[in-house]
Amino acid sequence: MSAGSDPEPVEGEAEVVACDTGPGNALIDDWVLRHGLGRFDAGGALAAAGRVDDTALAALLAHPYFSRPAPKSLDRDAFDPAPVAALSPENGAATLTAFTAESVARVVPHLPAPPLRWLVCGGGRHNATLMAMLADRLGVPVEPADLVGWDGDALEAQAFGYLAVRSRLGLPLSLPATTGVPEPMRGGVFHPVA
Repeated sequence: MSAGSDPEPVEGEAEVVACDTGPGNALIDDWVLRHGLGRFDAGGALAAAGRVDDTALAALLAHPYFSRPAPKSLDRDAFDPAPVAALSPENGAATLTAFTAESVARVVPHLPAPPLRWLVCGGGRHNATLMAMLADRLGVPVEPADLVGWDGDALEAQAFGYLAVRSRLGLPLSLPATTGVPEPMRGGVFHPVA
């Protein structure tokens, strides 16, 4: 091992499995914004007032992304929200929230073992309807990341800060086990402030 490189895997270490589970809150946020009801479903109140449309949910879940094993990655625009287009704001929010929860649940068969607990960061942890749907679909505790001392609002920014440091050190940002790249890949361009 040379200075500045990642350590070699240790015998018996846990296998790294990483992938996007689906759109997260993106489609819910876009839906709420499109209907002029704010930037997100505050507390999950809009979804709680609606009913899941099973036909629209099935159409959303028919996306081939869900049958592919990890590693895999996607963009928020990979999913076409057309199946919910004719629904009321409440029913659309409920259906998209169920889609988000189900997309997370669909990653479990691709994991070495089912997680015994899920920690949620970002805005989704403030959405009571989504948190309840996740707990129902996953069948284990689903809790805000803040319960273990992590800042649930800053965790993603902290992750990108970590990647920025790795980039500056010339270390890989993407690995075959995380995104499916053929070999560990460096990335990023440093732009110093003038």
